[in-house]
Amino acid sequence: MGADGGRRADVAITDGVVTAVAERLDVDPGTKILDAGGCVVSPGLVDLHAHLRQPGGEEAETVESAARAAALGGYTAIVAMPNTDPPIDSAAVVHEVLSLGRGAMADVAVAGAITVGRAGDQLAPMAEMADAGVRIFTDDGAGVQDGGLMRRALDYAGGLRARGQKVVLAQHCEDTLLAAGGVMHEGEWSSRLGLPGIPSAAEEAMVARDIALVRQTGVPVHFLHLSTAGAVELVRRAKSEGLAVTAEVAPHHLVLTDQAVAGYDPSYRVNPPLRTFADVLAVRAGVADGTIDAVATDHAPHSPEVKDVPFDMAPPGMLGLETALAVTLTALTRHRGSGSAPGGGEMPDAPGRLGGTGIVLDAGEGAVLDVGAVLALLTARPASIAGLGDCHGGPLVVGAVANICVVDPTATWTVDPTGLASLSRNTPYAGWTLTGRVRHTVLRGEPVVLDSEAQR
Repeated sequence: MGADGGRRADVAITDGVVTAVAERLDVDPGTKILDAGGCVVSPGLVDLHAHLRQPGGEEAETVESAARAAALGGYTAIVAMPNTDPPIDSAAVVHEVLSLGRGAMADVAVAGAITVGRAGDQLAPMAEMADAGVRIFTDDGAGVQDGGLMRRALDYAGGLRARGQKVVLAQHCEDTLLAAGGVMHEGEWSSRLGLPGIPSAAEEAMVARDIALVRQTGVPVHFLHLSTAGAVELVRRAKSEGLAVTAEVAPHHLVLTDQAVAGYDPSYRVNPPLRTFADVLAVRAGVADGTIDAVATDHAPHSPEVKDVPFDMAPPGMLGLETALAVTLTALTRHRGSGSAPGGGEMPDAPGRLGGTGIVLDAGEGAVLDVGAVLALLTARPASIAGLGDCHGGPLVVGAVANICVVDPTATWTVDPTGLASLSRNTPYAGWTLTGRVRHTVLRGEPVVLDSEAQR
C-alpha cells in the first residue's frame, strides 16, 4: 500500500495483523490489493471525544451510525462520552454501550462519568467501571464544579492507578457561575448580536484549579476541547513544571471564530463557544509546540427538530467524525488556499480583526505542520491518553494489529450534510471544500471503507 514512517512502502496484512512492510512486496495471485497511490498510509485515527447518544438519544445518533461515520472519517477507534440517558455512570451502562459497539465499523471504547448522573454531587462507582474496561472518566457536557469533590475523584483515581488501572480524569472546563447562561463567546460579537456571552475566564478558572489539584495529588488530568489563549498558556506552563496534564482541541476551534455566529445560524453554537481570532492562533500555536496533545472531534449530533431553532435556544454541538481529518489538514498543513468555505475564509489584516465570515482556513503563522505531525495528533497521542495503545495508534510494523487509515492528503471534496453517515445533519461545514480525503479504512485487517465508500 503506501508509506511507513515517512518512507515509501507496501504493507502486507494477514489474519488482521501486519506481516510485512517493505518496498515492492511480492504478492500471490488473487491477493486483495488496496490502491494507496499518492496516499499516506497511517495507523487508524483515534477519537478521544465523541457523543454517540445511545442509549436514550437514538433519534440523533446510534453507536452503529456513529461508528460508520467514524470509519468514513478514517477512525478505527472512538471513545463514547457518558452524557447519555441514562448516563454512563455504572458498569451496567458501560456493558450496554460496549455490547452495542460489538461488530461496529470502528472499535468503541467507553468513558464513564465522574459523578452519579453527571450531577456533580457524589462520586460514581469508578472502580466497577474501571473493572469493566473504562480508562477515561469525565462528566463532559458539565465540569465538576465542586473543587473538593474533584480532589476526592483524583484521590480515588490515584488508588485505581496504584493497583495497575491506568485511568485518567478528563475535565470539561467551565465554571458555570462565570458562564452564567451564556450561549457564545463574551466579547465584541456577543455585544453586537445581543447574545449573552461566556467569558474566557470561565474556562481558564477551571483549568487553573485542576492544574493546582494535579500539582497537589500527582494524578493526571486531561483537559477536553480547550478553546482560549489563556487556557493553552496555563497548560503550557503546567507542562514546563512536569505536571501530568494533557489537552485536546476540537477541529472547529482551529478554523472558526465567534464572528461566524453573526448570522445566528444554530450550527455554530457549540460549548465551549467559538472564540476570537487571537484564540484560534493561540490554539494553533499550542498544537504546533506540543502543548496540545491531540485533536478530538467532540462529535455532537442533534436531530433537526431540536437544533433548527433560534440560536439561543439550540443545544450546543456540531458533527465532526467525517470532517475532522480534512478540517485539521486544511487548517494546519502547507496546502495553502486549497480549502474554501461559502462566502470565503480570509485571514485578518491585524490580530483580533477578521474580515468576511469568521472562518480561518489558511494555515497561520507558527502553526504550519507536515502531514505526519497532524496524523500524530489524531493517532498515537490520543491512543495513549485513552489507553488504547496496544491495538490502536501505534506504528505500522510487523506484528501490529492492522488498524489503518489510508488518506489522500491533497484530494479535495465538498461537504454535503445529506451525504454524511450520521443520523443528524448539524455540520458547520456544509458547502465547504476541504483538503484531505480518506480513501480506505481497515479495521483489524478488514477493509470497512474502500475508495471512500462504506462496505457495510
